[in-house]
Amino acid sequence: MDTDVLVLGSGSAGLFFALTVAEQTRSRILLITKKERSESNTNYAQGGIAAVESESDSPEAHLRDTLIAGAGLCHEDAVRVLVSEGPARVNDLIRLGARFTRTKSGKLDLGREGGHSTNRIVHARDYTGRELERALLEAVHNHPRITILENHFAVELLTDHQRVGARTSLLRKGPIRCYGAYVLDERTGKVKIVRARDAVMVATGGAGQAYLHTTNPSIATGDGIAMAYRAGARIGNMEFIQFHPTSLYTPEAHSFLISEAVRGAGGILLNQNGERFMEHYDPERKELAPRDIVARAIDAELKRLGSDYVYLDVSHLKPKAIKEEFPSIYTRCKELGLDITTDPIPVVPAAHYTCGGIVSGLDGTTNIDRLYTSGEASMTGVHGANRLASNSLLESLVFSHRAALHLTQRLEKEKNQKEQPRLKEWDESGTENAEEWVYISHDRREIQQLMWDYIGIVRSNHRLERAYRRIRLIRNEIEEYYRRTKVTVPLLELRNIAEVALLIVRSAMRRKESRGLHFTTDYPKTDNRRWHHDTILSK
Repeated sequence: MDTDVLVLGSGSAGLFFALTVAEQTRSRILLITKKERSESNTNYAQGGIAAVESESDSPEAHLRDTLIAGAGLCHEDAVRVLVSEGPARVNDLIRLGARFTRTKSGKLDLGREGGHSTNRIVHARDYTGRELERALLEAVHNHPRITILENHFAVELLTDHQRVGARTSLLRKGPIRCYGAYVLDERTGKVKIVRARDAVMVATGGAGQAYLHTTNPSIATGDGIAMAYRAGARIGNMEFIQFHPTSLYTPEAHSFLISEAVRGAGGILLNQNGERFMEHYDPERKELAPRDIVARAIDAELKRLGSDYVYLDVSHLKPKAIKEEFPSIYTRCKELGLDITTDPIPVVPAAHYTCGGIVSGLDGTTNIDRLYTSGEASMTGVHGANRLASNSLLESLVFSHRAALHLTQRLEKEKNQKEQPRLKEWDESGTENAEEWVYISHDRREIQQLMWDYIGIVRSNHRLERAYRRIRLIRNEIEEYYRRTKVTVPLLELRNIAEVALLIVRSAMRRKESRGLHFTTDYPKTDNRRWHHDTILSK
């Protein structure tokens, strides 16, 4: 298959990039997604989009809050881009038909979440991600030059290494180049070449499924990060996995997220003894402290009391206001037998957001020519050691827009310079071995358990070393099996989970301090003077 631009992923980053490229150029755009088009982390985002939309707020205040939450590792140039261009991207969404919650006077209703010094969260009740996905998908569906292929899984990126006569092509000067991807058609089981003449965008989301407990949907298996790493892209700061402090604790909930906005609206955290405890961990901000602080506080209370969960209580708030502001949370809890207007909500931390990823410039570029990245799969430097609440959707919009503009300008300069090399066909010689797959399939659960036990909210050198030895062994076993069998979606996801889990462990082993989301008992204090750089891995 041939296209001009190939987009991997149908979340906000991929959709907004595709729309912007389509508006700016005459390019044909092919967007592939491994499930249905609406299945993405974006669709599950409850809180909102952080943006300066009131006269009492300012970009400098948003910048300051982001830098504080990032614990000294944010790239200030990237954060300035985020806070200055964010409001324009929100206006783009409104132009595309996104319906955000408004006050009676017609202004955007701005919520507040942990780490923010003022109300600046643009939202659509408590289902912002779903509304954002709806508006973007509708616009994409109506655009004649954008095609979406569902149930297609990107297996590997096509670079100079897959060129026929690769030995000579790799001798040319400059970075390696991306030409498209090998893609599995899940309906036929066949892998085909999808050639992208101009660019490939990796916007595949995060890697929450590397952990036993996560707020992410089942698709979040780190596919883009793993693919890009194998292709030679630089990967940064994978040790910073954000654990959302409050996922619903019931077996039936499947780690249903209780939004940060619930605490922003006045929800308080109580331990099993009914005691409010955040004042002991962050006396000034209490429940509105950044997520890493709240998650560690909950973890400490669970271990101190031997509990499985704590409570988030909103029963002191007006029932009507709760139902109006958090309709999806109220409805889901009600289905599970909880009336949040009267009952405290049992909550526990869960893996939520990957702050690291494919190292990206301010224009979405990577160290591989023609390969762009955006959204949770990328590392722009915005989040540093800890993401400020509701900066993620904003980041995906701002940097997807900048990547699209960079591509547009590049195409103007490169007219009539498109290279179409011969590429190696996919090797279909593998054979199925169902009996062996039974053993390999258990590896997914073991990796998730290892990551939860050893690379969770609190870490140590001993735990990291144990996890590294075991996960490396599992990764190698999976890789050996992958090379001699026909590919399937479960195998590809397992392979990528193992790769990303190992990247997280290796990154954590390199960081000899506690900072932000990386808290280790061997380095309990952060020393900003001694250690102030990103953790970068590459092949």
